[in-house]
Amino acid sequence: MITRKEYELAVARTLEYFEKACIVLTEDEKKRIEIADFGLSNLEKEGLEILTYVNTERCCAKELVLFPGQACCEHRHPEVNGHAGKEETFRCRYGEVFLYTAGEPTENIKGTIPNDTPGAYTVFHEIHLVAGEQYTLPPNTLHWFQSGKNGAVVSEFSTSSVDEADIFSDPNVKRETIIE
Repeated sequence: MITRKEYELAVARTLEYFEKACIVLTEDEKKRIEIADFGLSNLEKEGLEILTYVNTERCCAKELVLFPGQACCEHRHPEVNGHAGKEETFRCRYGEVFLYTAGEPTENIKGTIPNDTPGAYTVFHEIHLVAGEQYTLPPNTLHWFQSGKNGAVVSEFSTSSVDEADIFSDPNVKRETIIE
């Protein structure tokens, strides 16, 4: 849960990051920015700021903003109604982002695990993306990501997105943000 003031400040900061990344938004898009605290009430460490441009039965395009050191909780996109889970490509537009997936764990990862809930973060193969670089995740891939010290803006291009079906490793995560 976040307060109305926390929400408004997060939206204002998100708009500043879009400006840093030279991403121009319409007034309507600015009003549709989603602040996701994942029900953990710790937005600075675990959260994500999202603008969805389009989400149809076939494709989805979003902008993701991460404040400095902020992480998007570990999750996967499972099969939904007979359709393979979401395949997604992350393209870093500003800053740097550390993407973690299954595979050979990277020694001395650059990210920091944001909470100590057992099992909340379990994959540590690090993919480091800077502005202009991208990486594609296959459907149903367990992953989490975190920005570097200056925050990050990431464009996400994917197949259809059904956020409410995402499966998070942390049992405390709630996908819908509640504003107090």
